[in-house]
Amino acid sequence: MTNTDFTTRAQALRARNEVLAASQPGLRARNLAQTLGVSEAEWVAAGCAGVKATALHGVPQEIFRELGSLGEVMALTRNDWCVHERHGVYEGIQADGPVGLVLGPDIDLRVFFSAWKSAWAIEQDGRHSLQFFDGAGVAVHKVYRTDATNAAAWDALVAKFAGESQWPETEPYAAATDADQVEDSAAWREAWLGMKDTHEFFPLLRKFKVSRLAALAAAGEDLAQPVPAESVERMLQSAAESGLSIMCFVGNRGMIQIHTGPVQQLRRTGPWYNVLDPKFNLHLDTTAIASAWVVNKPTSDGWVTSLEVYADTGDLIVQFFGERKPGKPELTGWRELMASLCSVPLAV
Repeated sequence: MTNTDFTTRAQALRARNEVLAASQPGLRARNLAQTLGVSEAEWVAAGCAGVKATALHGVPQEIFRELGSLGEVMALTRNDWCVHERHGVYEGIQADGPVGLVLGPDIDLRVFFSAWKSAWAIEQDGRHSLQFFDGAGVAVHKVYRTDATNAAAWDALVAKFAGESQWPETEPYAAATDADQVEDSAAWREAWLGMKDTHEFFPLLRKFKVSRLAALAAAGEDLAQPVPAESVERMLQSAAESGLSIMCFVGNRGMIQIHTGPVQQLRRTGPWYNVLDPKFNLHLDTTAIASAWVVNKPTSDGWVTSLEVYADTGDLIVQFFGERKPGKPELTGWRELMASLCSVPLAV
């Protein structure tokens, strides 16, 4: 695409966005782009809503490794139904292959770089961010500058990787091929009971070629059972009242972001149920919850339970555990809380 073609396309999209934003004020970038029938990456590239976007060039891992120089920032990972925001420093960065890690006490990430396709430095209304998109033009991760961020290091990172803007070439996600029913429930249950670590679950899904929801439904209610959608609010309220430390996982195709610690300030705003703590914010659209499950997995450290929430697409929205580390058993308070949500006793 020539510079002239880019400019023409960008101007047209900006004009359409102005009309939409005027008719539906308050829509965020993701929703504006969706309504306009374009990806958020295209919306950013066009400079809609006063966005000043600088394309960042280079291998995603190279850019990502520089994030540790920025000092305290706000890391944001979301999917269509849930937003996870965490303030802190990128520490313990591992970004040498297709899967990366950040293992700081505040920012804790699992990164799937094979999904990352474009990166942009963005300034909008005086707010600075680094935004990373997948091949469908969906934002997989965003980093926001705060008053505590090293501004000189931020500017140096942008200058190091800045390059000519290119229109994002996007393509839709491939259709899922996982089966929606387990053919041999007995074999699946046996494999489930043979797990020694929760991380073995995903490889088992691949081995049996089944979706997560099909796997849960076939396991048996002592291992996975549906619970009311409001169980999420009940769990968060109980954790806030007791001071119980939890883990909250929110992810998409390119990133999983994890909060570990207590939650304190809970508030509902319309369809959104929110955690509004100084370092951790969670925004969950509870109207999108199609099902919720208490999931019970065996490990070498004992049973580990989670509360998992799914959309009507079958996608995992958010996942909660009690705080734990490898080599340590699950928190008794968390186990008791999960059991209190269940109508059928969990396997022990």
